[in-house]
Amino acid sequence: MIIAERKPLEEIAAMVAPFKRVLVLGCNTCVAVCMAGGQKEAEETAALLRIHRKKENIDGVVEVFSIERQCEFEMVDEVLEKLKGYDVIVSMACGVGVQTMVEHVPSLRVVPGLNTTSMGYPVEQGVWVERCLGCGDCVLHLTMGICPISRCAKSILNGPCGGSAEGKCELGKDVDCAWHLIHERLKAFDRLSDLDEIQPPKDWSTSHHGGNRTTVREDVKIDRG
Repeated sequence: MIIAERKPLEEIAAMVAPFKRVLVLGCNTCVAVCMAGGQKEAEETAALLRIHRKKENIDGVVEVFSIERQCEFEMVDEVLEKLKGYDVIVSMACGVGVQTMVEHVPSLRVVPGLNTTSMGYPVEQGVWVERCLGCGDCVLHLTMGICPISRCAKSILNGPCGGSAEGKCELGKDVDCAWHLIHERLKAFDRLSDLDEIQPPKDWSTSHHGGNRTTVREDVKIDRG
């Protein structure tokens, strides 16, 4: 899932200070699960903005509601007329949601209420760990389901490096060496010989390093011609 956290209130307040009619728009999917941008968090943000603007003697209103997903044109369209009634929208979605709204409805003034941080999973309540960089060239079949791109500090494909010691990364004793974990998984499945095969340099052209990416599924794409 996409992980995000709310921007500092002072930063959000500064972005919307020039505007009279402000909407804090929650997003009830990914960022709601990580407790950053759902209806509850949107209401909290709106309440804090009202208090801040009152102290600063800034006139206007701060309202709040949520939609299921801000990254879906159809769901934005359902509330489009209502959205047009505001001077600025504080999007509590991830960065994709913010950009979807701006690209779909260029007339909307949208600012981010969150900082999108990673893709990961919850290891415990309130703690999420990054597990995927979205590199577009998954190698999990080679590494027994442990990602060396996101979990190795150097993203190496033929590890471990010289900084690994006693199963830990040179970054610190609380950081597992990804390649030690891979080794142990391969050993458990009697596949240690897989390590004898040297992996070629990674094709980073499928990663974000290669620029803006577009994914096309021809089997579900609608022919507009």
